[in-house]
Amino acid sequence: MELLKNRILKDAIVIGDSIVKVDSFLNHQLDIELFNEMGKEFKKRFSDENISRILTVEASGIAVACIAAQYFSVPVVFAKKYEALNLDSDTYQSEVYSFTKQKSYNIRVSKKYISPEDNVLIIDDFLANGKAASGLVDIVRQAGARVAGVGIVIEKGFQKGREALMQKGVRIESLAVIKSMKEGIIIFE
Repeated sequence: MELLKNRILKDAIVIGDSIVKVDSFLNHQLDIELFNEMGKEFKKRFSDENISRILTVEASGIAVACIAAQYFSVPVVFAKKYEALNLDSDTYQSEVYSFTKQKSYNIRVSKKYISPEDNVLIIDDFLANGKAASGLVDIVRQAGARVAGVGIVIEKGFQKGREALMQKGVRIESLAVIKSMKEGIIIFE
């Protein structure tokens, strides 16, 4: 998606050779016009699927999932990272490791919100090592539902996330795939 790639080149900050900071438009301050175009693109790429739910993980995936959901006319479910008194006790659960936070945590989804009849599209802002997306795939499969695919805004193609998801037989559609980041320069596939 050229619009997204151009925005990354214009506003992203590269930290080292593995971190791309896009908080000015994607995961701290949100460019809603750009999100709208990304939502349309996800709908176009998954138009062959009869999506019944969009699933993401809190917090950065929620905004893009909500915009995309408008084009599919389906609800968004998000996996919660933290236990809370208001979370149902009957949940699907999966452990994921956060590269950016350098720790593991359990993500949870109430069993009320995903059923075996669902055809679920997983959407997230980044794909790096694939831990969050793999945890979401695990939750969908625990529910007996079908994973229609994984939609990613920015994929770090030089990391192992795509491989991990492909080994699970999951379709992946990334709007921008970064081939490398060296000396502050981003190269796309």
